[in-house]
Order: sequence, then C-alpha cells, then structure tokens
Amino acid sequence: MQGKTGGITDNRTVSWLLAGACLVGIPFLLVACMPPEAPPGLKVSPSSYSMLPGWEEDSLHEALPALLQSCKVIGKKPADEPIGATGLGGLASDWQAPCAAAAALTNKNDPAQARAFFERWFVPFSAEDVRGKAGLFTGYYEAEIEAARQPDSLHMYPLYRKPKSPTKLTRAEIEAGGLRGQGLEFLWLKDPVDAFFLQIQGSGIVKVTDGTEMRVGYAGNNGQAFVAIGKIMIEEGIIDRQSASMQTIRTWLRANPGQAKAMMNRNPRFIFFREVKENGPVGAMGVTLTAGRSLAIDPAFVPMGMPLWLDTAWPIAHGNIKRGAPLRRLMLAQDVGTAIKGPVRGDFFWGSGEEALRFAGAMKNPGNWFLLLPVTAAARKTLDVVDVVSSLK
Repeated sequence: MQGKTGGITDNRTVSWLLAGACLVGIPFLLVACMPPEAPPGLKVSPSSYSMLPGWEEDSLHEALPALLQSCKVIGKKPADEPIGATGLGGLASDWQAPCAAAAALTNKNDPAQARAFFERWFVPFSAEDVRGKAGLFTGYYEAEIEAARQPDSLHMYPLYRKPKSPTKLTRAEIEAGGLRGQGLEFLWLKDPVDAFFLQIQGSGIVKVTDGTEMRVGYAGNNGQAFVAIGKIMIEEGIIDRQSASMQTIRTWLRANPGQAKAMMNRNPRFIFFREVKENGPVGAMGVTLTAGRSLAIDPAFVPMGMPLWLDTAWPIAHGNIKRGAPLRRLMLAQDVGTAIKGPVRGDFFWGSGEEALRFAGAMKNPGNWFLLLPVTAAARKTLDVVDVVSSLK
C-alpha cells in the first residue's frame, strides 16, 4: 500500500560536506576522505530448488491465490512489455503459459500439485545486494478502527479525502485546519494516534458507529518527505532501540498526549484516503493483498508481481514456533512502501487487526531471498552469467 512508510533515512548532507572538504583540501578539517559508498545493486545468479532452504516444507498452495492476482495484472500487458523497471522479470509473454497453467490446476488446495506447478514453470535465482549487505525484512498490517460519519464529542479527528488540487501543506498545517472548509472530511476517529497509524499503514477496516463497515485505502499524500518518528524517539532516548516497535511507539504516544501531537507532527507526510470496495486491502500493484503471502518491495530492483522465496525469521513466538525460528515461504511482490528501499528489502503483509499488529510491529529481521523467473525468461539467461541490476533512482 503506497501509504505504507517506515524508518530509513540517510546522511547525504553530511556525506556531501565531507566530500567537499576532501575536494577543496581544507587543512583544518580533520576528516577521513573515504571514497563514496558503491551504489546499490541486485546481483542475480542461477540457482536451483535444492538450494532454497525450507522449500519442501512450505504449503505452496497457499501462495497460488496471490500468484493469480499477479497474473491478472501482468496478463493485461502487451506481450512484448518488459516486466520490472529493468526487465528482470522477462516479458509479459513469458508469463502467459505459467499463468494459464496456474488457472488450470485441477486442485488448487493440493500442496503436491502446487509444488509441481512452481518447479515446472519457474526457475529460482539467488538475489543479493552487490555491496554485500544483509537483507532487511519488516512487517505491516491493516488496522481495524472505529469511526463516525459525523463529528461528535468523542469522534473529533478526521480522515481526509484527497484534495482536487495538489497540496504541499505539512501535517502540522493540515492538523491546524489547513484543509478546513473543502468538505474533504469523510470519517471521524476517537484517537489521533489511531489516525496517525492508519496513515502509516495506508489502509484499514473501519467499523462505523451506525453499524456499517467499510475499508479505506491510500488515495494520495501531501507531497512532503516521510520522517520516521520511531528513529527520532530512539535517538532522543524516549524509547529503547531493543524494544522499539509499532506497539511501544503507540503506547508512548497515548501515554503522553501533551507531547504526542508535536512528535507526530515531526513527520510532515500526510496520507489521504478513499473508500475501497474490494474484499481486502489493495497494494500498489492494484491487486488485493494476501495475508502472509504478499510482500512490499522496491520496484527499482524487483519486478512487481514476481514470486520470491523468502528466508528470514519469525518476529514473535507462534504456537510451537519460537521467536527467531526460520520463516521461509513463497511470497509475491505486490506492494511498495515509502521506506522500502534497497535491493534486498521487504515488508511482510500480516493481515488485519490487532493479532496482525503483534507480528508486524515486532518484525525487523535480517534475511535473504531468491527470485523465481518464468522458465522462458530464465532460459534466455546463460548458466554462467551473473546479472547485476542497478537502481534507476
């Protein structure tokens, strides 16, 4: 979901200043003139299913609905259209046979049939950051909140539709009434923290006080850069780095209402919403996301719609599974996020509600992945070739 955000920042200004000092040779500035970091890139190498850790244990049939969602979009593209910003996913024509075969499976709930399908129609390739950096995987979810259609003594915090004209107002300016009088308010919440987190996630299920229910989704933003307040709170000693999560940030904001507004306003980015008629949250690819199988990625490196084999760790204990145990499963790249940037960077969609929040809020784990290319696209890559896909940004 395009409203989805996170906590990645950089030190470009500092780096530029230091580089400038080296270039002009300022003698009194004692800094090490280090070469700039290599640009990000994705190194893609041929692999095999035997190299995918845990491949035999996954319930692969659970990924078929998500794959068919990807096929809906790719199937509408011209046959010769490249898939992905760099064409890493081959051409749309490469997906025709796999998508048709998936739709024709006689029993889509049969794990063995699903496994045979993927092994017949897709070829795995390892995908690594050319800089040698480990991958990072976080989680997100769809919030469930209560709201009213009209403001009252309890429901005083509005959700806004997207303005007709682009706005560059900051969050603070909007919260102070910068959009008042335009008729953009369409739902009213009890809690400003709920409104803030709904914007962070980009979609939610709203239980309306008149007994109805609706789903809202991302409609646009105010054009301001995203600032991660969690990072600010860690740097300023408000919360501990080790225990930092969506839950701990939310708890602090609610426990400190006098400071919460100013803290939330330090993120100037503001999200606008629309009512969504689909039966689930819609990702940036334009398809309904599948809990536990949809992943937000950086489309500069990974094509939207592509199957990926994810190898990371469980963020919390789950039944007989311990926290930190391997979390390995087939995912589909179907969403993006403001903070999801990099060659091996993913955001795991956990579903809706407080239970999904428990997993999403705690997830920040290293890991890696493999890309699954359609067989005809893979055949055009010679076995001794390593592709390096660099960022287009």
